[in-house]
Amino acid sequence: MSDERVSEASSGEERGGGRAEPSHGDAVGAHSPSTSPQRRSTIFFLPPHHHHHHLPPFSVYVASQPTPPTRNPVRVAPASLAWRRKHALKCEDSFFFPREKSGLNLCSRSDNMKKFNIRKVLDGLKEASSSSSSTFSSSSAPSVQVGPQDNHLVQENLQSEHFQLCKLIPPLHHRRNLMHLGTGTKTVRHGFPYQPSSMAFDPVQKILAIGTQRGALRLFGRPGVESYCQHESEAAVIQLQFLINEGALVSALADDTVHLWNLRQKRPAILHSLKFSKERITFCHLPFQSKWLYIGTERGNVHIVNVESFMLSGYVIMWNKAIELSSKAHPGPVVHISDNPMDEGKLIIGYESGIVVLWDLKSKKADYRYTYDEAIHSVAWHHEGKQFTCSHSDGTLTIWNVRGQGKPIQTITPHGKQPKDGKKPEPCKPILKVEYKTTRIGEPFIILSGGLSYDTVGRRPCLTVMHGKSTAVLEMDYPIVDFLTLCETPYPNDFQEPYAVVVLLEKDLVVIDLAQNGYPIFENPYPLSIHESPVTCCEYLADCPVDLIPALYSVGSRQKRQGYSKKEWPISGGNWGQGTQSYPEIIITGHADGTVKFWDASAMMLQVLYKLKTAKVFDRNRSKEDKGSTEVSDEDPFAIQLMTWCPESRMLCVAGVSANIIIYRFSKLEVTTEVVQLLEVRMQYELNDMESPEGGSGEQTSAGASPQTSGPPSHPSTSSNNSDGSNMPCLKVRSTQLKQSPGYQVDLVVQLVWVSGEPPHQITSLALNSSYGLVVFGNSNGLAVVDYIQKTIVLNMATVELYGSNDPYQRQPRSPRKSRQPSGGLCDINEGSATSEDRCKSPTSVLLSVCPPRGANPLDHRDNSFSRSRSSSVTSIDKEAKEALLSFQFCETFARKGDSTLSPCLYVGTSLGSVMALAIMLPPAGEQRQLQPVILSPTGMLIRLKGSIMRLAFMDSAGSLLPPANDPWFEPNVSVDGEEREKVRKRRPVSVSPSSSQDLNEGQYAVACSEKQAKVLSLPTQTCIYKHSITETSFILRADVVQMSNGVCLACFCANGHIMTLSLPGLRPLMDVNYLPLTDMRIARTFCFTNLGQAMYMCSPTEVQRITYSQDTCENLQEMLGELFTPVETPEAPNRGFFKGLFGGGAQSLDREELFGELAAGRASRSLAQHMPGPGGIEGMKGAASGVVGDLARARIALDERGQKLGELDERTAAMMASADSFSKHAHDMMLKCKDKKWYQF
Repeated sequence: MSDERVSEASSGEERGGGRAEPSHGDAVGAHSPSTSPQRRSTIFFLPPHHHHHHLPPFSVYVASQPTPPTRNPVRVAPASLAWRRKHALKCEDSFFFPREKSGLNLCSRSDNMKKFNIRKVLDGLKEASSSSSSTFSSSSAPSVQVGPQDNHLVQENLQSEHFQLCKLIPPLHHRRNLMHLGTGTKTVRHGFPYQPSSMAFDPVQKILAIGTQRGALRLFGRPGVESYCQHESEAAVIQLQFLINEGALVSALADDTVHLWNLRQKRPAILHSLKFSKERITFCHLPFQSKWLYIGTERGNVHIVNVESFMLSGYVIMWNKAIELSSKAHPGPVVHISDNPMDEGKLIIGYESGIVVLWDLKSKKADYRYTYDEAIHSVAWHHEGKQFTCSHSDGTLTIWNVRGQGKPIQTITPHGKQPKDGKKPEPCKPILKVEYKTTRIGEPFIILSGGLSYDTVGRRPCLTVMHGKSTAVLEMDYPIVDFLTLCETPYPNDFQEPYAVVVLLEKDLVVIDLAQNGYPIFENPYPLSIHESPVTCCEYLADCPVDLIPALYSVGSRQKRQGYSKKEWPISGGNWGQGTQSYPEIIITGHADGTVKFWDASAMMLQVLYKLKTAKVFDRNRSKEDKGSTEVSDEDPFAIQLMTWCPESRMLCVAGVSANIIIYRFSKLEVTTEVVQLLEVRMQYELNDMESPEGGSGEQTSAGASPQTSGPPSHPSTSSNNSDGSNMPCLKVRSTQLKQSPGYQVDLVVQLVWVSGEPPHQITSLALNSSYGLVVFGNSNGLAVVDYIQKTIVLNMATVELYGSNDPYQRQPRSPRKSRQPSGGLCDINEGSATSEDRCKSPTSVLLSVCPPRGANPLDHRDNSFSRSRSSSVTSIDKEAKEALLSFQFCETFARKGDSTLSPCLYVGTSLGSVMALAIMLPPAGEQRQLQPVILSPTGMLIRLKGSIMRLAFMDSAGSLLPPANDPWFEPNVSVDGEEREKVRKRRPVSVSPSSSQDLNEGQYAVACSEKQAKVLSLPTQTCIYKHSITETSFILRADVVQMSNGVCLACFCANGHIMTLSLPGLRPLMDVNYLPLTDMRIARTFCFTNLGQAMYMCSPTEVQRITYSQDTCENLQEMLGELFTPVETPEAPNRGFFKGLFGGGAQSLDREELFGELAAGRASRSLAQHMPGPGGIEGMKGAASGVVGDLARARIALDERGQKLGELDERTAAMMASADSFSKHAHDMMLKCKDKKWYQF
């Protein structure tokens, strides 16, 4: 019975079965299930107890017994029949927890036992906390209490109904899994569309659509109005066509399918699909205000589709009828189709080989054929329909008269050198696209991409704008994928009046203003610059202080570039959502070039607030030898690896891959720093250097380990005293003065230096506390604590010394290594790739490269390469001897077992699953804090878990989260003395300190989560009261303790793609959804949970995916989403004029229905294409909710659908009643008017 969820009763006195095996004491960890004795389960019922008012009228007991049996029951809450019916889910719904994830093993049974199937239990009761492996111990060992006792009962408000996982259209390979789970497919995706392939624009609605090579569709309206959709096949989008001002879009894919999207709903959905089976689609064209879509194929044929019914017409233009009958060669695929702007009955078809045909739709024959000896890439009409322009593969443009046969009237080579002897200019690169746009006053615009001469090697891609006699060549940063000219009118037969060009690049979107001299670009308001430098790490904070975003915006607004167009952004369609969710959210991204970007992520939008360049702190000057040798410039020595931020005090600390740490303060004033203050730290640990196994304060390095000798003097130091090069830092801090703009200003730089010819190990963990003035960081050697107020190192200690004499590992001494294996960079520690620290050839080199090349995304080149998590895979270090520090948490708690008072502490988690504590003694505030040293003393190991420690947190006795103490922000550059500043600081109380929120005599809970399991300790007794095995077969990549609107939970993201939430402190499973089955390293590296049920990760190198696991947010999403379609009147058609109407010179209309309809053209062959109705549904809500509310959500949606239909019926009835009332009123008025009239007066 692997699918049951089991809840434990809240009664402490009846928890006799909640006992764990304590062979090493529970503090040392539990045995794995494989070592537990053979046992059987007995299930029986007991009458209810009067004092359990919250229990149902019967109880289920499960006794899991070793042989010989000792009756020791675990109280398990039951489910009433009505409740079970209400929440019944199918067995295959993987929301139920397999045995490895649930607390109790209910299916170990003897042969004479029948399988007892408990479907689900009341969420109001506690989940059985201990796993089957720890429920019973062997009878020889004394037992330790693991189940909660009476004084550890905390009222938990969070239930599984509060959780629902929502995202916007997951990729297909796991979307099918989510549908039967009932997982919603909702929030938002930000950033530049990854690998774009096509683009379209609706000139009336002013909406831009971009398709990608992975089948994604991104729609952009005004800033803040975005939508993301995904084609199921994930095939590349080769072309997009709007039904202009109709709220619909046609997409053609590389798998030869055509889809019709409905944009009149907040979440666009496919209405119809057509799959071609015999021919490959190469080009589509949908005339303005037409319902007939022309589709060109690789065979050279043109098919016609009715976009209303998405059925093929029997009318087909065959290639052999279009070209000369005398020509036997195939003309190639169709590369262009468009109708004559002045005559809808004339269709121009361009073939790849260079043949263009003007086809008469009525007479079903070719009027004219135009032949050129170079391949065609695109065709553009003059608006009067008398001329058209073709772009060719030799870099030429040919201009043709419609009625002129033979040769083009003009041939232009925009970038070719014209020979003096009158010969043809030398060939250039292909012109991939040309557009010809006319204006009422002045010369037409010819805009083209490509066509550069072959001798311009290394020149960047260009867009060329030819206007009259002037030619402007606009260089782009990336290759051009597509471009579109935005015009004032949607009518092709009117003067176009172009005003802007949208250029879609491989990694950017540029909009050029054609109306201003010099063609300036518009400032892009979309958050498309996330990938400006590859993202290496992320942090996400929801419900942060309200003054933060304005403060960051005010300093960030000064960083904006100048020279943009003064006009408003031209893509301005849609309307913002009306959601009421209004708490501030901030996303912070760290990048490979050392920049840190702050983003306002409130209200489902994303906007850059402020950009910090950390590389300014270091010297970039390189010697000439370095520049000449093997592309050192391709490296990223400044890449950000870890970030920690205190939102209240606005203190920021970042760790780079070059083993450097920078501490920043936030200031609104500009300041010039004469000398950047620097601390150099030597962290090296070899066991054979130790004199005693205890370590003591002993010689952990050849330089000594005590705080007095491990760091430099407290005054600023910019260089090492060692002349042998063994004390060299990886990056050189600049020695010149540094002008620091308002915003984040460097306060202190800490650098790990080379020791004994070996580069420093990667920094694996980082934490900051603004109230204590401390920063702690750790790696595989140990930890160091820096007092950034006094600018000193207060502790530099090897990991083994944290254990004291209680080290559980027999570590083997070893001699210094001759060659060192890589330990990371931005790569996974397990990989040992050549892109990490083994590049550091010599300890004397000033600049060290410890990260991947800039050309390859450091999070992309090893996407599918990890088999273990970054935390526990310490294969680059000898695992018996090395233990990396992975998690830190500052808190005011009980430092030692049995303490009665709270004191500042630092809890430490390691890669081998140990949790240890250090007590912190702080000097008194004020002047003493500047002078007296901070003292940290280890208090030993508290507990051990299976796997690396991922997260530590603290809760008070009422179950509320205890955040670390923090100081409010103050302006650091105000010229006041220390005492006055202390007064300023004391005026505002420190937010949420444990001593103020709870009685000093009350206990606390410490939460520790590892890769495999979670445990909750009661403090100060340090006993484990709850334990839950989260996964056996996989491991956790990210775990966060988060504050929900009505409680606290532990959120976990597993390497097998599951997202899980557990209640705290009871560790009841609340949600388990298989979200991303195949996780790559980028997602593992960037996944973050935050408060109020929000999470994010980098779903591609250029895009951020935001998801929510909060039921409240999911329910409000519909209101929060913006609307793409807004009712807008189509502009009036151009006036034909009196004489043109009289003499037939205006546009000729065509009754396409008469030509292409079934009556005239017959039916198309059924084998040619298959019609598939889309899942368009009401607002795409067929994907229901996850969690136990799945069935209810599906039922609710069915009711909504029914309600919507009833609502429509009500509206029609009301309209009919109003019409009847109106008719009755008019009839009554007429009767009164005519009542006294004689018949002859009418």
